[in-house]
Amino acid sequence: MLPAVFADDDLAQRFVAGLDDVLAPLHNTLDCLDAYFTPALAPADFTRWLGGWVGAGADGPGLPEDPAMLRAAVAAAVRLHRIRGTRRGLAEAIRLVFGVTPEITESGAAAWDARPLGPVPGERRPRLHVTVRLPQPGPADTHRLESLVAAARPAHMPYTVQVTAAERTSDR
Repeated sequence: MLPAVFADDDLAQRFVAGLDDVLAPLHNTLDCLDAYFTPALAPADFTRWLGGWVGAGADGPGLPEDPAMLRAAVAAAVRLHRIRGTRRGLAEAIRLVFGVTPEITESGAAAWDARPLGPVPGERRPRLHVTVRLPQPGPADTHRLESLVAAARPAHMPYTVQVTAAERTSDR
């Protein structure tokens, strides 16, 4: 792609070939830039960086170690920010980190009444309890769950957490 005057020059050809070797990785990256921002296609190290960038694990226990769970957490980050502080948001965040659906009990409630000054639903004192049943719970799981619940719960709610072993079913 050089002008005709440089096309036959050996020095110009070697110089341009050296630039091709240096610039080719940059051109490849720019050509595939959209794939870098798609968690399912991005390289693992870039996905981990992207997770910190979008806040997928900025609070609490951090990003999952499993690559498939990491990609799912990064892909769900924006949706989780929209429902943060709700029961559904807490359950989804726990499911993404631990891979299981938690049991959540809370004191809140909602009701509708056509007459004013009806009874207030829910319990008087706020509370939140989260139980996670894992196949092989470890000592660090309780700390990870506590950090996650502290980051994803409603700010005013006192909470407790519990990690237990999942019941095994026998195939008899």
